[in-house]
Amino acid sequence: MENIIGLKDLRQNMADYTKKVQRGQSFIVFKQSKPLFKVIPLENKEEWEEIIDFTKIKKGGISIKEILSRL
Repeated sequence: MENIIGLKDLRQNMADYTKKVQRGQSFIVFKQSKPLFKVIPLENKEEWEEIIDFTKIKKGGISIKEILSRL
């Protein structure tokens, strides 16, 4: 079952909702009585593939402006 929460509530209680999502709960986030987006837990089988670690190129990483200027 998905719970309905307000955007303001999500912002103010992000840590609590993060824990709930990690435990498998889903939420539909509303603003002014309109649905904005859904927060759902990732499935365990999903894995992120590291493409590049910008901290290995420059200590602290590279700014998005620098990356976009080179595209």
